[in-house]
Amino acid sequence: MTKLSQAIALATAMTAGLVATTTTQAEVEVAASASVANMYLWRGTDLGDPGVPAISGDLTVSSNGAYAGVWTSSGDASAGQEYDLFVGYGMEAGEVALDISYWAYIYPGAEGDDIGDLHEIVASAAFKGASLGVYYNIDQDEDEGTDYIYTTLGYGVDKFSATYGMTTYSDTEDKDYSHLDLSYAYNDNISFTLSQVVSSDLDEDENDAPDRSPKVV
Repeated sequence: MTKLSQAIALATAMTAGLVATTTTQAEVEVAASASVANMYLWRGTDLGDPGVPAISGDLTVSSNGAYAGVWTSSGDASAGQEYDLFVGYGMEAGEVALDISYWAYIYPGAEGDDIGDLHEIVASAAFKGASLGVYYNIDQDEDEGTDYIYTTLGYGVDKFSATYGMTTYSDTEDKDYSHLDLSYAYNDNISFTLSQVVSSDLDEDENDAPDRSPKVV
């Protein structure tokens, strides 16, 4: 489960639960989880060192659809340890679930001019099994290559789901690329994902080109 889907699921559950209660006092829930994966898959790309597993965990506090928390990971090969702080609000309108959140991706040990903290505004909508997500980078800077918008289209049925992700840059370097993830949740604790880069404006031999080999997580 991705960081965004965890937040949406938690906010939706909180909203549904509070609709059923008759008390006027706001309920506060605290949730935590930990996970391990064979790689750090980030938008179709493995950010970790080859063969090194990714360990992550999160802590979330929520009430009346509002939520805030922290997500941390063992990090990627370039930026090292990662801490993500997030705050958001989710609600339901009939069969439509809506969510908006702010995310700060923090790399305290990162070095180099090309590595820095990122901040995104994330908006999403879901209807039955279909979902749409838009990740807008508020640190728009063409010189640093952070002028992008990431968009996802997803659909899930029972234990199976598919997500098509598109990263679109507004600069002139033509770095746009897209990927497709196919996932199967064996149960609440074990899941498998097959990820494949579908298209890229960069040639495969260019430094910033995404790895086009299929990835199994």
